Amino acid sequence: MESMHAKVTVLVDNQAGARLSAEHGLSLWIETSDTRVLFDTGQGTALPGNAQELGIVLDEADILMLSHGHYDHTGGVAHVLKHAQQLEVYCHPGVIQPRYSIRNGRPKSIQMPRESMAAIDRLPAQRLHWTTGASMLSQGIGITGPIPRDTCYEDTGGPFFLDPEGLRGDPIADDIALWIHTADGLVVCVGCCHAGLVNTVSYARNASGVDKVRGIIGGLHLQNASKNRLRQTCMKLLEWHLDFIVPCHCTGKAAVSYMRQELGKEIVQPGHTGTVIDI
Repeated sequence: MESMHAKVTVLVDNQAGARLSAEHGLSLWIETSDTRVLFDTGQGTALPGNAQELGIVLDEADILMLSHGHYDHTGGVAHVLKHAQQLEVYCHPGVIQPRYSIRNGRPKSIQMPRESMAAIDRLPAQRLHWTTGASMLSQGIGITGPIPRDTCYEDTGGPFFLDPEGLRGDPIADDIALWIHTADGLVVCVGCCHAGLVNTVSYARNASGVDKVRGIIGGLHLQNASKNRLRQTCMKLLEWHLDFIVPCHCTGKAAVSYMRQELGKEIVQPGHTGTVIDI
Protein backbone atom coordinates (compact mmCIF):
# COMPACT_ATOMS: atom_id res chain seq x y z
CA MET A 1 0.00 0.00 0.00
CA GLU A 2 1.32 3.43 -0.93
CA SER A 3 1.86 5.87 1.96
CA MET A 4 0.91 9.53 1.74
CA HIS A 5 1.05 12.99 3.20
CA ALA A 6 -2.18 14.27 4.74
CA LYS A 7 -3.58 17.09 6.85
CA VAL A 8 -6.34 16.69 9.44
CA THR A 9 -8.27 19.71 10.73
CA VAL A 10 -10.67 19.57 13.67
CA LEU A 11 -13.81 21.32 12.38
CA VAL A 12 -16.10 20.67 15.36
CA ASP A 13 -15.24 19.82 18.96
CA ASN A 14 -16.43 20.53 22.50
CA GLN A 15 -13.64 23.10 22.79
CA ALA A 16 -12.78 25.80 20.26
CA GLY A 17 -10.00 28.20 19.38
CA ALA A 18 -10.44 31.94 18.85
CA ARG A 19 -13.25 33.04 16.48
CA LEU A 20 -14.50 29.45 16.25
CA SER A 21 -17.62 27.78 17.68
CA ALA A 22 -17.68 24.86 20.09
CA GLU A 23 -20.45 22.31 20.53
CA HIS A 24 -20.79 18.82 21.92
CA GLY A 25 -19.82 16.88 18.81
CA LEU A 26 -17.02 16.07 16.42
CA SER A 27 -16.09 16.67 12.79
CA LEU A 28 -12.74 16.25 11.07
CA TRP A 29 -11.59 17.44 7.64
CA ILE A 30 -9.02 15.05 6.12
CA GLU A 31 -7.17 16.22 3.05
CA THR A 32 -4.61 14.44 0.90
CA SER A 33 -3.20 15.30 -2.52
CA ASP A 34 -6.21 13.79 -4.27
CA THR A 35 -8.99 13.19 -1.71
CA ARG A 36 -11.00 15.32 0.73
CA VAL A 37 -12.91 13.44 3.42
CA LEU A 38 -15.38 14.96 5.86
CA PHE A 39 -15.40 12.66 8.88
CA ASP A 40 -18.63 13.27 10.84
CA THR A 41 -20.51 16.59 10.96
CA GLY A 42 -21.04 17.45 14.64
CA GLN A 43 -24.55 18.55 15.61
CA GLY A 44 -24.62 20.77 12.55
CA THR A 45 -24.80 24.22 14.12
CA ALA A 46 -21.06 24.88 14.36
CA LEU A 47 -19.90 23.19 11.16
CA PRO A 48 -20.67 25.78 8.42
CA GLY A 49 -19.22 28.77 10.27
CA ASN A 50 -16.13 26.94 11.46
CA ALA A 51 -15.42 25.65 7.97
CA GLN A 52 -15.68 29.16 6.54
CA GLU A 53 -13.46 30.63 9.26
CA LEU A 54 -10.84 27.93 8.63
CA GLY A 55 -10.91 28.36 4.86
CA ILE A 56 -12.39 24.91 4.20
CA VAL A 57 -14.96 24.62 1.40
CA LEU A 58 -17.34 21.81 2.37
CA ASP A 59 -18.70 21.73 -1.19
CA GLU A 60 -15.33 20.35 -2.31
CA ALA A 61 -15.55 17.22 -0.15
CA ASP A 62 -15.29 13.98 -2.09
CA ILE A 63 -16.44 11.69 0.71
CA LEU A 64 -18.57 11.99 3.84
CA MET A 65 -17.88 9.23 6.35
CA LEU A 66 -20.09 8.79 9.41
CA SER A 67 -18.46 7.03 12.35
CA HIS A 68 -21.81 6.09 13.93
CA GLY A 69 -25.41 7.23 14.12
CA HIS A 70 -25.50 9.58 17.12
CA TYR A 71 -26.88 13.12 16.72
CA ASP A 72 -23.63 14.81 17.75
CA HIS A 73 -21.85 13.28 14.75
CA THR A 74 -24.60 13.40 12.12
CA GLY A 75 -26.49 16.65 12.70
CA GLY A 76 -24.86 18.46 9.78
CA VAL A 77 -25.50 15.78 7.17
CA ALA A 78 -28.44 17.55 5.49
CA HIS A 79 -26.48 20.80 5.15
CA VAL A 80 -23.45 19.05 3.66
CA LEU A 81 -25.43 16.95 1.19
CA LYS A 82 -27.40 20.00 0.05
CA HIS A 83 -24.23 21.81 -0.98
CA ALA A 84 -21.88 19.00 -2.05
CA GLN A 85 -23.71 17.58 -5.06
CA GLN A 86 -21.20 14.85 -5.96
CA LEU A 87 -20.33 13.75 -2.44
CA GLU A 88 -20.29 10.01 -1.73
CA VAL A 89 -21.39 8.79 1.70
CA TYR A 90 -19.92 5.85 3.64
CA CYS A 91 -21.57 4.56 6.80
CA HIS A 92 -22.82 1.40 8.46
CA PRO A 93 -26.50 0.49 7.88
CA GLY A 94 -27.13 0.79 11.63
CA VAL A 95 -26.64 4.56 11.66
CA ILE A 96 -30.34 5.22 11.03
CA GLN A 97 -31.85 3.14 13.84
CA PRO A 98 -33.59 4.67 16.89
CA ARG A 99 -31.35 4.89 19.97
CA TYR A 100 -31.42 6.34 23.45
CA SER A 101 -29.35 7.13 26.48
CA ILE A 102 -31.03 6.63 29.85
CA ARG A 103 -29.82 8.48 32.91
CA ASN A 104 -31.65 8.62 36.24
CA GLY A 105 -34.47 6.67 34.63
CA ARG A 106 -35.04 9.31 31.96
CA PRO A 107 -34.62 8.31 28.30
CA LYS A 108 -33.18 10.79 25.80
CA SER A 109 -33.24 10.23 22.06
CA ILE A 110 -29.70 10.44 20.67
CA GLN A 111 -30.34 9.08 17.18
CA MET A 112 -29.46 10.74 13.90
CA PRO A 113 -31.77 13.74 13.30
CA ARG A 114 -34.66 13.06 10.94
CA GLU A 115 -33.48 15.73 8.48
CA SER A 116 -30.17 13.91 8.19
CA MET A 117 -31.91 10.57 7.66
CA ALA A 118 -34.13 12.10 4.97
CA ALA A 119 -31.10 13.60 3.22
CA ILE A 120 -29.39 10.21 3.13
CA ASP A 121 -32.59 8.57 1.90
CA ARG A 122 -32.71 10.99 -1.05
CA LEU A 123 -29.20 10.10 -2.22
CA PRO A 124 -28.85 8.22 -5.52
CA ALA A 125 -27.93 4.61 -4.82
CA GLN A 126 -24.51 4.98 -6.46
CA ARG A 127 -23.50 7.69 -3.97
CA LEU A 128 -24.45 5.77 -0.81
CA HIS A 129 -22.13 3.03 0.39
CA TRP A 130 -23.38 0.88 3.27
CA THR A 131 -20.19 -0.26 4.98
CA THR A 132 -20.21 -3.74 6.48
CA GLY A 133 -16.51 -4.58 6.20
CA ALA A 134 -13.08 -3.02 5.90
CA SER A 135 -12.53 -1.19 2.61
CA MET A 136 -10.47 1.54 0.96
CA LEU A 137 -11.89 5.02 0.37
CA SER A 138 -8.92 6.01 -1.76
CA GLN A 139 -5.26 5.15 -2.15
CA GLY A 140 -3.91 5.21 1.39
CA ILE A 141 -7.20 5.91 3.22
CA GLY A 142 -9.25 3.01 4.57
CA ILE A 143 -12.18 2.36 6.88
CA THR A 144 -12.63 -0.47 9.33
CA GLY A 145 -16.26 -1.41 8.99
CA PRO A 146 -17.67 -2.99 12.19
CA ILE A 147 -15.00 -3.49 14.83
CA PRO A 148 -14.69 -6.78 16.78
CA ARG A 149 -15.05 -6.39 20.54
CA ASP A 150 -12.16 -8.52 21.77
CA THR A 151 -11.02 -6.88 25.01
CA CYS A 152 -12.63 -7.71 28.34
CA TYR A 153 -12.18 -4.22 29.85
CA GLU A 154 -13.72 -2.01 27.14
CA ASP A 155 -17.41 -1.17 26.69
CA THR A 156 -19.50 1.38 24.78
CA GLY A 157 -18.87 4.01 27.43
CA GLY A 158 -22.39 4.86 28.50
CA PRO A 159 -26.00 3.81 29.23
CA PHE A 160 -26.97 3.29 25.59
CA PHE A 161 -30.15 1.50 24.51
CA LEU A 162 -32.20 0.73 21.40
CA ASP A 163 -35.51 1.43 23.17
CA PRO A 164 -36.71 4.12 25.61
CA GLU A 165 -37.59 1.48 28.21
CA GLY A 166 -33.97 0.34 28.46
CA LEU A 167 -34.75 -3.30 27.71
CA ARG A 168 -32.35 -3.66 24.76
CA GLY A 169 -28.79 -2.53 25.19
CA ASP A 170 -27.20 -0.76 22.24
CA PRO A 171 -23.81 -2.29 21.35
CA ILE A 172 -23.34 0.55 18.84
CA ALA A 173 -22.36 -2.01 16.22
CA ASP A 174 -22.27 0.75 13.58
CA ASP A 175 -19.16 2.29 15.16
CA ILE A 176 -16.40 2.46 12.53
CA ALA A 177 -13.06 4.24 12.19
CA LEU A 178 -10.78 5.54 9.45
CA TRP A 179 -7.06 5.08 8.93
CA ILE A 180 -4.49 7.02 6.92
CA HIS A 181 -1.36 5.16 5.79
CA THR A 182 1.61 7.51 6.08
CA ALA A 183 5.30 6.78 5.58
CA ASP A 184 5.71 6.51 9.37
CA GLY A 185 2.70 4.28 10.04
CA LEU A 186 -1.05 4.53 10.48
CA VAL A 187 -2.95 7.56 11.74
CA VAL A 188 -6.30 6.34 13.07
CA CYS A 189 -9.26 8.76 13.15
CA VAL A 190 -12.13 7.91 15.50
CA GLY A 191 -15.53 9.46 16.19
CA CYS A 192 -16.37 8.25 19.70
CA CYS A 193 -14.55 4.92 19.84
CA HIS A 194 -17.62 3.13 21.23
CA ALA A 195 -15.98 -0.14 20.19
CA GLY A 196 -13.10 0.67 22.55
CA LEU A 197 -9.84 2.38 21.68
CA VAL A 198 -7.73 -0.78 21.91
CA ASN A 199 -10.23 -2.82 19.89
CA THR A 200 -10.39 -0.07 17.27
CA VAL A 201 -6.67 0.43 16.78
CA SER A 202 -5.97 -3.31 16.90
CA TYR A 203 -8.50 -3.92 14.16
CA ALA A 204 -7.23 -1.02 12.04
CA ARG A 205 -3.77 -2.61 12.18
CA ASN A 206 -5.16 -5.97 11.13
CA ALA A 207 -7.42 -4.63 8.39
CA SER A 208 -4.74 -2.38 6.89
CA GLY A 209 -1.90 -4.84 7.19
CA VAL A 210 0.24 -2.10 8.78
CA ASP A 211 1.57 -2.79 12.29
CA LYS A 212 3.07 0.61 13.08
CA VAL A 213 0.60 3.14 14.49
CA ARG A 214 1.86 6.69 14.31
CA GLY A 215 -1.07 8.54 15.86
CA ILE A 216 -4.71 8.67 16.94
CA ILE A 217 -7.10 11.58 16.47
CA GLY A 218 -10.67 11.99 17.72
CA GLY A 219 -13.12 11.19 20.51
CA LEU A 220 -11.96 8.32 22.74
CA HIS A 221 -15.05 8.07 25.01
CA LEU A 222 -13.09 7.48 28.18
CA GLN A 223 -14.98 10.02 30.30
CA ASN A 224 -16.68 7.22 32.27
CA ALA A 225 -13.81 4.72 32.06
CA SER A 226 -12.78 2.77 35.15
CA LYS A 227 -9.25 3.02 36.51
CA ASN A 228 -8.61 -0.51 35.26
CA ARG A 229 -9.73 0.36 31.74
CA LEU A 230 -7.57 3.49 31.67
CA ARG A 231 -4.58 1.56 32.99
CA GLN A 232 -4.89 -1.28 30.48
CA THR A 233 -5.56 1.13 27.61
CA CYS A 234 -2.43 3.12 28.38
CA MET A 235 -0.36 -0.06 28.71
CA LYS A 236 -1.38 -1.04 25.18
CA LEU A 237 -0.75 2.46 23.82
CA LEU A 238 2.75 2.37 25.30
CA GLU A 239 3.37 -0.95 23.51
CA TRP A 240 2.51 0.69 20.19
CA HIS A 241 5.05 3.53 20.63
CA LEU A 242 2.79 6.23 19.17
CA ASP A 243 4.16 9.59 18.10
CA PHE A 244 1.01 11.47 19.06
CA ILE A 245 -2.55 11.23 20.36
CA VAL A 246 -5.01 14.08 19.85
CA PRO A 247 -7.95 13.36 22.19
CA CYS A 248 -11.12 15.32 21.44
CA HIS A 249 -14.86 15.49 22.16
CA CYS A 250 -15.90 12.71 24.57
CA THR A 251 -12.50 11.66 25.93
CA GLY A 252 -12.99 13.39 29.29
CA LYS A 253 -10.65 15.69 31.21
CA ALA A 254 -9.71 13.09 33.81
CA ALA A 255 -8.82 10.56 31.12
CA VAL A 256 -6.74 13.10 29.21
CA SER A 257 -4.88 14.01 32.40
CA TYR A 258 -4.19 10.34 33.16
CA MET A 259 -2.99 9.66 29.62
CA ARG A 260 -0.67 12.66 29.69
CA GLN A 261 0.77 11.40 32.97
CA GLU A 262 1.30 7.85 31.69
CA LEU A 263 2.28 8.52 28.06
CA GLY A 264 3.83 11.97 28.26
CA LYS A 265 2.57 15.48 27.57
CA GLU A 266 4.56 15.59 24.34
CA ILE A 267 2.59 12.55 23.07
CA VAL A 268 -0.92 13.41 24.31
CA GLN A 269 -1.92 16.77 22.83
CA PRO A 270 -5.60 17.65 23.46
CA GLY A 271 -7.42 18.85 20.35
CA HIS A 272 -10.05 21.53 19.83
CA THR A 273 -11.87 23.16 16.96
CA GLY A 274 -9.16 24.67 14.78
CA THR A 275 -6.43 22.15 15.63
CA VAL A 276 -4.47 21.16 12.51
CA ILE A 277 -2.40 17.97 12.41
CA ASP A 278 0.01 17.85 9.50
CA ILE A 279 0.96 14.23 8.86
